This record gives sequence, structure tokens and C-alpha cells, in this order.
Amino acid sequence: MSISWFSLADSAQRVVYLRYRRYDIVDELSTETILKESRKNMNLFKLLILLLFTFGNQSFSSDRMRIRDIGVQVGILKTGKLNSITDVEGVKVGHITLIEGESIRTGVTAILPHSGNIFHEKVSAAIYVGNGFGKLTGISQVEELGNIETPIILTNTLSVAAATEGVIDYIISLKGNENVRSVNPVVGETNDGFLNDIRGKHVKCDHVIKAIENARTGKVTEGNVGAGTGTVCFGFKGGIGTSSRILPSSLGGYTVGVIVQSNFGGVLQVNGAPVGIELGKYYLKDSLNYPPDGSCMIVVATDAPLDSRNLKRLAKRAMIGLGKTGGISSNSSGDYVIAFSTSEDLRISHAPKQKVRTQTLIENDFLSPLFLACIEATEEAIYNSLFMAESMNGREGNSAEALPLDKVKKILKKYGQIKE
Repeated sequence: MSISWFSLADSAQRVVYLRYRRYDIVDELSTETILKESRKNMNLFKLLILLLFTFGNQSFSSDRMRIRDIGVQVGILKTGKLNSITDVEGVKVGHITLIEGESIRTGVTAILPHSGNIFHEKVSAAIYVGNGFGKLTGISQVEELGNIETPIILTNTLSVAAATEGVIDYIISLKGNENVRSVNPVVGETNDGFLNDIRGKHVKCDHVIKAIENARTGKVTEGNVGAGTGTVCFGFKGGIGTSSRILPSSLGGYTVGVIVQSNFGGVLQVNGAPVGIELGKYYLKDSLNYPPDGSCMIVVATDAPLDSRNLKRLAKRAMIGLGKTGGISSNSSGDYVIAFSTSEDLRISHAPKQKVRTQTLIENDFLSPLFLACIEATEEAIYNSLFMAESMNGREGNSAEALPLDKVKKILKKYGQIKE
């Protein structure tokens, strides 16, 4: 079989984790970068493609692991099979990662509530503002109508406009949307300008569309990927993280999944252990030597039949999960929680044929287990974003070191979070 190295590389949508010179984690390489780097070292390039051809969409990292992989159990509820937002049936996640030269460290993450035409089958949704120093598009219509009609996009602050345009282009291109003249894109962001040339606005419409088209069920890549490529959290490298919880059948058997884009500060705690203090890296240490500024985007999905009112109540609890990690939602932190239900009974048709519809909803008195699930999944998703992220160099020589897992393990053992 004859294989074209460059055509194979160009068609790859997810590339193995590979340390390669100035690249820390590479989820996807552009054709231009592949050509450039291959000329420098053809043997290493061929190894990359061989790994790609052999392992497809699998991800590899030499020393990073999720928090449960080191023996820490967060909370009391069981996780889903993948411990991911994609444990909520039908939810898809897609990434596009942009790592170029010395200063481009950014990307796009897309979350799809279901596989159908979301504009025609809108989902019940709500948004809670933990701290409003951010640029979240579409919030007023979600607040007014209680639904979301597009994929949810996460990116960097100055790429919100491009992401919005990309979502619009995607929606109006779908079959059945030929007459659509109004679209409400939901696009959230955090500022990755410490590591990324954010003023260059390197995210383009095509990247957003590709992230949506890349979206899959199953395992979600975490760490320096997609919208988390250039983020920093608690002074360490942040990124994308995800987690889930499943209620016992006696409480409905519902699933709650969370995905985060972590880029915020405070005093890091891991399952109650004062990790930030033990590592000597935390807000207000040595007279404000570490700024807490930044943001956190949190997306919560559930299959529980919740209307917009109770989805907002669920979203509020995600901020408790953030607080348990030591986040303080600082003055210039844009902390938003977007929550939606995948329940088919609650889908909102773009062109309803009946004036009245009947819904099945969970009563208020039975929501507390879902609240706990949201808190636990958010807390663990943030930990996973830190534990899976790798050190990265970026703009103007700035660098963000990965959370030192060996030291963290010792701290967690000291405080009884890892059993000997």
C-alpha cells in the first residue's frame, strides 16, 4: 500500500501527545507546520506519522494522569464509564488546537448537545454568571427563551467574533436551514494572552467549523488542547478537563457531566489538601506576587428532565465546585456556567405545530442529588484540567509549568488523600 506522508498528516484530526522541540502538546498540526518541521527532522516526522497511522485517535502522555489515576477519589457519587461530559448520552466534544512557532498557543473546543440539527431541535438551557468579567455571546436570548440552538463554543477572548461567525456559517449551511435569518451562537472565552499571541487573532471561522465537525462521543482529550491550549490556572498550566457523576437508580439514575476551560487563580486545594500553600504558589503570598486574574468556562450537561429555571439552579452549584478547588472568582475573572438538558421530551422545535405541549419535569424536592453531582463533577473536572496539562512555553518567552504531580502526590499522602 502506498502512503503519502503529507496527505495522511493533513487529514489527521487528532495527533498523539508528543514532546517535540518547542511544542509541548500537539493535538493537531497544520499542514504548514508539518511541512516545516518535517524538513528539519524527517525521521522524527515519519515516526509521528507512523504513530498516527498505528494508533489513530488515541492520546498519549508520558507522565500526566487524571486525579483518580493517582488514587484520589473526589466526592461520594460514582462517575460515568468515561468520567466525562460525554457520559451524558448524545453529547459530543471536538477540539482544534493551534500551536505554531513561538507564540501561537490557542484553539477551539466545541460541545454539541446532540447529533441532530440543534437549531431545529433546541435544548432546554440556562446560564449562570459567577463573575461577569467576560465576553459570552448569546446569553440574553438563552435567558429570555430558556434554550440553546447552536453548538457551544469555547475559545480565547479576542477570537469570540471569529467563533461567532463560524457558528453562524455552520448553522446556516445545514440542510433544512436554508431560510434561517437569525442565529443565537453561544460562545464563551478565557484570556490566553500570557502564552498566546492573542492580538494576532489566529482562530478563524474554519477552525470553529472543523471543531464542530470533529466533535465525537467517547473519550475527551484533556489538558493543553482546544480552548485550553494556552490557559493558566492557579499559576500552573491549566487547560480542558472533564468529569461526570451518575445517580443511583433509586434517585433516578440520571447523569451529570461537566467540561471546563480552566484559566483562573486563587489558593489551590486538592480534595481539601492545601496543595498551593505547600507548593508555595498561591494568591497573596509575598504581597501579591501571584495575580488571581483569569476566567473559567464551565459547561454542564445532564439527561435529567430539567427546565431552564432548574438548570440555572443546577448551574449555580458548579461555582461551589470551583470554590472547593480554591478558586476565588476574582475581580477580572469571567466565570460562566452553561447548563443544558439532553432530555428529548424537552426539545424545543423551531417550528412547533401545536400551541401547547406537555413536559415531564423533576420536582424541586428531588433536585439535591443532582446539585451534589454537579458540584463533584465540576471540582474533579478542574483537577483533571491541571493534572493532564503539560508545561508550555509561549509568547515572549513566557512559560507555564505543569502542576508537579510527584510533589502533589506526596502532599496528598501527607493529608490522607492517598492511602499508603
